[in-house]
Amino acid sequence: MPQSQSDRDENERMIRSQIEARGISNPRVLDAFRSVPRQEFVPPQHRASAFDDTPLPLEHNQTISQPYIVALMTELLKLKGHERVLEIGVGSGYQTAILARLVRHVYGAELQPELSRTAAERLARLGFDNVTIRTGSGLDAFSSEAPFDAILAAAAPARFPEALLDQLAEGGRCVMPVGEQENQTLWLIEKKGGKVVRTEVAAVRFVPLR
Repeated sequence: MPQSQSDRDENERMIRSQIEARGISNPRVLDAFRSVPRQEFVPPQHRASAFDDTPLPLEHNQTISQPYIVALMTELLKLKGHERVLEIGVGSGYQTAILARLVRHVYGAELQPELSRTAAERLARLGFDNVTIRTGSGLDAFSSEAPFDAILAAAAPARFPEALLDQLAEGGRCVMPVGEQENQTLWLIEKKGGKVVRTEVAAVRFVPLR
């Protein structure tokens, strides 16, 4: 769907001031942000804030993440284009759309049926045809499609679900917030040579994984 010049300008301003200015430099990631109309994924009553440096509320106490956090998590996956990616917590579908610009296929799980349905409809309307959305827990909704080259979660479990590692391919990368709501850390988990390598990235705040 074509963006207005005003929306393109606001999106570019967001990319330069919130994303590039904080060190995100992967050109493929930046191009994905330029090609995805963020305002389409924000509830109508919050459209005026679509490009602000903040998360925004969705239905059912969910959120659309701050643009920088979406960019950081995406860049950490080091996507090349061939990957099959599991996304846990689709929300409005914005992160899904960014991933879809970068990989072969995105498998998105969303627990709330209404959000799952509207995200799938929105992504289809905007022409994203390499996305499959299912309603259900991200921990098992697509277990039959595993292993995945990358896993990204937009909701935080109190502890990392170790069983999820079975769905991550050798050489794969998982980015997930972990911890109680007031004390969460974004982690990068990698499978390297049969071993699991865990790296703390940043303090974050996400909705709890249910």
